[in-house]
Amino acid sequence: MIKRLYDWVLSWSESRWGWLALFILALCESSWFPIPPDILLIALCLGAVMKSFRFASICLAGSIIGAAIGYGIGHFLWTTPAGEPTAIATFFFNHIFSVEGFNNVGALFDKYNFWIVFTAGFTPLPYKIFTIAGGLFDINFVMFIIASIVSRGLRFFLIAWLIWRFGAPIKAFIDKYFNLLATLFTVLLIGCFALVAWLFGDAREDDTEIKSTDIELIEDNKSCDTTDL
Repeated sequence: MIKRLYDWVLSWSESRWGWLALFILALCESSWFPIPPDILLIALCLGAVMKSFRFASICLAGSIIGAAIGYGIGHFLWTTPAGEPTAIATFFFNHIFSVEGFNNVGALFDKYNFWIVFTAGFTPLPYKIFTIAGGLFDINFVMFIIASIVSRGLRFFLIAWLIWRFGAPIKAFIDKYFNLLATLFTVLLIGCFALVAWLFGDAREDDTEIKSTDIELIEDNKSCDTTDL
């Protein structure tokens, strides 16, 4: 089934409507479709290298609109007023992703917000789970869109740049290593920010302790002066 979908998606690269298919595919993949748009993006870029960045822009636009749709599904259509899953939620649980995976994503939003959306958008994680969960758990919509634009933009424009710069020989490298390198890059990026936050957090704590000590010394000196009088 997936292989047939893959071949069908790839066949659009030979059509004059390939750019439109890319837009629709990117839109659908962000909310429910299982095949990522990267495969059609790569094929279109290889067929017209000078249009690589235009295709990346089309792919990004479709993906962001799809992310907003996924957010809307989670926010408005996921549960009934009684708190029960709707028919749409049941369909997704039966055919798109598991209940356990969805609930795990919800727990991550409480801690990471921007970074979990960024990670899902840039790495091979199933982005659609995160867009729908973002709406259901009511994360900040503006932050959600910004994180989506940054992560999806980096992913699609990096693919476009690689093909524009190196041409067809880079395709095998992208197919084999891109997802792994994207994952490693994200881990390193988040790790660096976490380290900076930890270091500055410690610095602020030390500064607070110093100020607290200074205040105590001043108060002690005032007490001594009052006693002397």
